[in-house]
Amino acid sequence: MKKSKWGTIYLVLVFVILYAPIFYMIFYSFNKGGTMHNFSGFTLGYYKEVFQDTRLLIIVLNTFVIALLSSVIATVIGVCGALAIKFMPKPFAKNSLLSLNNVLIVSPDVIIGASFLIFFTILGVKLGFISVLVSHIAFSIPIVVLMILPKLQEMSPTLMDAARDLGASQWQVLSKVILPYIMPGVLAGFFMALTYSLDDFAVTFFVTGNGFSTLAVEIYSRARQGISLSINALSTLIFLFTIVLVIGYYFISKRNTTKTIRTGATKE
Repeated sequence: MKKSKWGTIYLVLVFVILYAPIFYMIFYSFNKGGTMHNFSGFTLGYYKEVFQDTRLLIIVLNTFVIALLSSVIATVIGVCGALAIKFMPKPFAKNSLLSLNNVLIVSPDVIIGASFLIFFTILGVKLGFISVLVSHIAFSIPIVVLMILPKLQEMSPTLMDAARDLGASQWQVLSKVILPYIMPGVLAGFFMALTYSLDDFAVTFFVTGNGFSTLAVEIYSRARQGISLSINALSTLIFLFTIVLVIGYYFISKRNTTKTIRTGATKE
């Protein structure tokens, strides 16, 4: 009982440390006084300022286009990569592919960003939309693969054998058996890739060019110019959108789990 009490206190303390700065930022985004101290009155003026900033709205659009495109492409490639790793016949080749997949995850973002900058410079690719998109796809693929692999490991080989015994082709086994089974992992990978893309700063900072920017880079640039509560308002909106994504993923996963349980119960 005593251990449980101290565990609860520790957990609460961790959450307070993690979320206190965020709620502090959100609270002062409504401060009429324009400072991060001495709350003098409630206002929505800074949120209005965000929505009236045309340049900022274009950057928001750029950010979501990059995030959605990179997530979709990374998810497709990640599914193929996870399947390749799972069904690789030789253990050495399988472990080598898995290790290469994990390189971008364990490598520092600064190193990844600098590497992409050198790569695009050598190829003569103009920094902008394409360079940011390719970079986001690259660092999102390993995340998707790692989300899908556990579902593939859970899947019993007898499911595929049964489908083949019933005359299913390789494509039918993939589309009717494997993909439906690993779909929770696919969705998890997509949402994780989407979140990482929206939040990424370090890699994007290196590969973005003049005339193109994302929210993370824009917030950093504005913060360097001095404290402005419009940054708080913008950051609050991004935080709320991320929360919506997490909640959406939770309900989708819960629905898929419930559907799986009901299907299993019906078969029994």
